[in-house]
Parts: sequence; structure tokens; C-alpha cells
Amino acid sequence: MTNRSTLRDRALAFRALHVPGTPLVLPNAWDVTSARIVEDAGAAAVATTSAGLAWALGAADGDRLDRDRALGAVARLAAAVEVPVSADVETGYGKDPEAVADTVRAVIAAGAVGVNIEDALYEPGAGPLRPVAEQADRIAAAREAADATGVPLFVNVRIDTFLRGAGGVDRTLERAAAFLAAGADGIFVPGAVDPKTVGLLVEGIDAPLNVMAGPGAPPVAELASLGVARVSIGSAIAQAAHALTRRAARELLGAGTYATLTDGFDYGQLNDLMAVR
Repeated sequence: MTNRSTLRDRALAFRALHVPGTPLVLPNAWDVTSARIVEDAGAAAVATTSAGLAWALGAADGDRLDRDRALGAVARLAAAVEVPVSADVETGYGKDPEAVADTVRAVIAAGAVGVNIEDALYEPGAGPLRPVAEQADRIAAAREAADATGVPLFVNVRIDTFLRGAGGVDRTLERAAAFLAAGADGIFVPGAVDPKTVGLLVEGIDAPLNVMAGPGAPPVAELASLGVARVSIGSAIAQAAHALTRRAARELLGAGTYATLTDGFDYGQLNDLMAVR
């Protein structure tokens, strides 16, 4: 297990990577293999995708995975790379602020120095977003729990106004201000990629802005020019990898051919990358 002084150094290094105009770029990983590939590609940090991680563990995304299984996977991933790791913990793996605090302590114990906490609700009959005051209490609990460990965990709060069709720029800015006041370090607004919208969010949020990119989104250079401080890809790489698995399986079971596998990872390179360090 990584000691607290090392974690503190990694946490400070991770914070320093959030620079408006020179964004931290995160090709999200979901297991040890994908994390080592991302690190080997030159990423300055590794962030998990909760969806990809849940799928790898045989569960659906959306608060259906329990904390112990999720953070066990994060711990294995964090131990496998040298760069800082940020853990996506969905809504915090708990019903109340105390449970979110427990999750944050477990995130740090797992060796991660950043955390994503979203404000969506998944219970049947519930609204798309958690009430502002309730979410602020959860963020405050996360902040207090992290600070008590001496590790300056980067708390990145996800606001799902755009992703869930629950509001536009004004509502996002209102929620962002409340969450920053509660102790958030950064704001993540997936679903907002239109340059004008991103520019308004950068201007209106007094903290590093995280945008989720992917096919159809502006390139990283354009997002950087707008003042974005963090660009992540969410579950997109995991989805692409699993789509390749489906295409290869269907080709093999149908035509009986292997063209889908032509550009596969070299066995020796991948095996060397996974060698015990």
C-alpha cells in the first residue's frame, strides 16, 4: 500500500495538472491492463470510468456496483501504475453523507488521489438530479473526510444537467457555485461540448472545468483554447474495445474469418507491459 506522504505528493501533482488552457487529458481506464496501456501511451494520470469498471466486474453502470468491489478494482489499478489515479465512484456508494465520507476514505486507502462524485439519481421515481442542498452536504462530507487524512484529494463533482436534460448553463452554474462552496475542487459537466456552451461554463465557474469528449466533440486543442482544464473520455474507450470483441466474435462465428483481429496488440509488447514491476 502506498504511504500517506507519497499519496500526498501524488495528490499535489495531480492538482497541478488542472490548468485552464493546458488541460489534463484522461483516456479513462477500467482495469489494470487498460491502465497500464494508458500510462504507457504517455498519460500524466489515469482516471477510471465507473461504467467500464462496472462492466468489467459483471455489473451494470448506475449505482449498481457495491463499494468494496469497485474500490478493490481501483486499488489493483492504482498499484499497477506510477502516475496519479482518480477514481469515479458514481454518486458516492452510499445513501447519506456519512457513507460518502466512508467511500472517500476507502478511495484514499486504495491509493487514488482524485475522485469523481456525480449528482444524478437512479432510484425509481426519483428526479434526475439530487437536490442541491443534499448534494452539497455529501460533497462537504467528502471534503472533510479527505482533509482529515492529510491527503489533498481532488474532488471533481459531476453535474448531470446536460447529460440528463435537466437544465442548461444557468442551472449548471447555480449548482456548481453551491458545490464549490461545499468543498469541490473541480466541476465536471458531461454532455456539454458545444463551444459556446463550454465557453460560458468556463467563464461562469470559478474552478477547473472538466469536459467529456468523444466522437463529435471539438478536438482537445479547441477545448483548450476555450479554457477547459480537464478533458476525459468516459466509457468511450471501453465501449470501443467491447465493440471490437463483438465484431471479432461475429466474424469468427459467421464468416469464419479473422480480419477484425488484424490490428491487434502485439503479444510480446502486451505481455511485457503486464510483467510484474
